[in-house]
Amino acid sequence: MATAATSPSLRTLPGGRISEHDRQLLRRAASPDHHRWLAHTANTRGCIRPVRLTGHLHTVEKDTGRIISSRHTVTDMPDGVLYVPCGDRRTSICPPCAETYRADTYQLIRAGLAGGKGVPTSVASHPAVFATVTAPSFGPVHSRNLNRRTGKVAPCRMRRDLTPCPHGKQLICTARHTDNHPSLGQPLCLNCYDHAHHVVWNAWVGELWRRTMIALGRLLKPLERQHGVQLRVSYGKVAEYQRRGVVHFHALIRLDTRDPNDPDAILPPPAAITTQTLGELVAAAVTTTAFRTPDYPDTSHSWPITWGRQLDVRPIRSTSASEGAPDVSTDAVAAYLAKYATKATEPTGLPVTGRMNGETAEYYSDPDTHLGRLIAYAWQLGTLPSSQTTEQQCQDWHDTYGRLRRWTHMLGFGGHFATKSRRYSTTHKQLRADRREYQRTSRTDWRDRQGCSRDDLSSTTETDTDAVSIVCDLTLAGIGWNTTADAELATSAAMRAREYRRAVKQERQIA
Repeated sequence: MATAATSPSLRTLPGGRISEHDRQLLRRAASPDHHRWLAHTANTRGCIRPVRLTGHLHTVEKDTGRIISSRHTVTDMPDGVLYVPCGDRRTSICPPCAETYRADTYQLIRAGLAGGKGVPTSVASHPAVFATVTAPSFGPVHSRNLNRRTGKVAPCRMRRDLTPCPHGKQLICTARHTDNHPSLGQPLCLNCYDHAHHVVWNAWVGELWRRTMIALGRLLKPLERQHGVQLRVSYGKVAEYQRRGVVHFHALIRLDTRDPNDPDAILPPPAAITTQTLGELVAAAVTTTAFRTPDYPDTSHSWPITWGRQLDVRPIRSTSASEGAPDVSTDAVAAYLAKYATKATEPTGLPVTGRMNGETAEYYSDPDTHLGRLIAYAWQLGTLPSSQTTEQQCQDWHDTYGRLRRWTHMLGFGGHFATKSRRYSTTHKQLRADRREYQRTSRTDWRDRQGCSRDDLSSTTETDTDAVSIVCDLTLAGIGWNTTADAELATSAAMRAREYRRAVKQERQIA
């Protein structure tokens, strides 16, 4: 029988009746296999919309390929399905899965700074900087400015020139906006803002970053000849949307020495190369990298792709006494990057979370709003022109401007929000594998705490061992919990499990 903490308090309808939701809560909590159901759903870790799978799970002997045993979800598992967390990284979609992704990203970023997770601890002495690169201006927008000396909020946009723009508006704003003011990021003149350039820049910012890293590698050549070594930059970065709807990057850049005999080795650079030197090279690469997009079909028009003037490069650690204290710490920058890895277009106010079709694009394409024009330009510029008829022309189109239509719901940006270079640190795949191994080895302890027998856990999935492996033949049965009562019970159980782990961690720190 479930305890009182398992189910929330019941809500009584007029006339003393119990709602259907509470009937489902009572039915599930009072069922004889309630503990078995909790053990079966524990793998979702409170996921808001788990994936339900149905089919066979075969235990196969690795050496011979012989099937030792088979199970079917319908006959051997509660609810007849296998629950798998959705794994969405966005907090606005599934906070529990996003928290797991955030924690993994934190460990991934921190390992590249302090070592661990397969990365040597010697990286803690490598020069490293935290760089923030932004987009150029596509037109004046409302912003919140802080006075550097006093820390007070300054007027939004003060200008002595009161000459109106070609559309008759004066591009000034004397207001001191609050942090969440709705006008932040909105153009002062909607017609002066270059929305087409905006969405095209979002689509090509990934290529701009790639070329910037190539330029940084070229700037390292004089240092390589001077010190007789081969240098390499490794980075981890995340993308963040500004309120005006354009992305900018926060990147952690580390300098390594390359071993010609072992490409995967991570060696410290010469002591003469300091963090200040790396920061100057990063700034030079950012300011000098620029290119133009291919000409738009049937026109000779192209757009320049370059970084904005706002560039912030801060040292992570000091490699010499003359550099003084670092501007940011290892843990702070790892937590900062991990936080933004779980966000998407929320700062812009765009309500769409999935890809658009012609109907939804037309619905959100409002010519009187900033976001509406961005969506309209992204959809229109990404539409295949009638002149592109050959197979090669269509392929070239989909590789260039065709991406705008595919990523209209992201205002043209189609890159990953959290990326890293190959040898920066570990991978999300390896972190997930380590977590599965930990869960497999700690499953016995969890069963003892819950008071379950070994048969109660027969429905849970098993991780591969040295002798056998699990071969799954599963198909999609649906997404989400069967009832809101199941969702509430699973969420509350996951919350208690997180509180237990947090308490254990605090006790270990005190001890």
